[in-house]
Amino acid sequence: VIYRILDIFFVIFHTSLILFNLFGWIWKRTRVANLITLSLTGGSWLILGLIVGMIGYCPLTDWHFNILYKLGKTDLPISYVKYLADRLTGLDFNQTLIDNATLYGFIIALVISLLLNARDFRKRWLEKQQ
Repeated sequence: VIYRILDIFFVIFHTSLILFNLFGWIWKRTRVANLITLSLTGGSWLILGLIVGMIGYCPLTDWHFNILYKLGKTDLPISYVKYLADRLTGLDFNQTLIDNATLYGFIIALVISLLLNARDFRKRWLEKQQ
């Protein structure tokens, strides 16, 4: 029972984090937090990825997949986004398509978040100078 609860928790939490990474820059109040979560995600993918030997590594995926293994799930994909897309739709998405969409979505969200946070910071700085 605990593993089923943890499975549901990870689906909700990890999916929420992904959605926040992609769209958290939209609201001014969440832009700094969005930039922080995007930075942590990118750091995980690169720095932790180099440490564990797999670029794109995410500890949330690792922990969730360990729970799924305990629930008897096998043949899990490498990517959490592919797992989620397959799970929610019942389809079998192409891994390369999902990986590319994930990377491009991340890059687009990061660029937008950086630009908007820089603009907001500059605006606050200019207001303090007056």
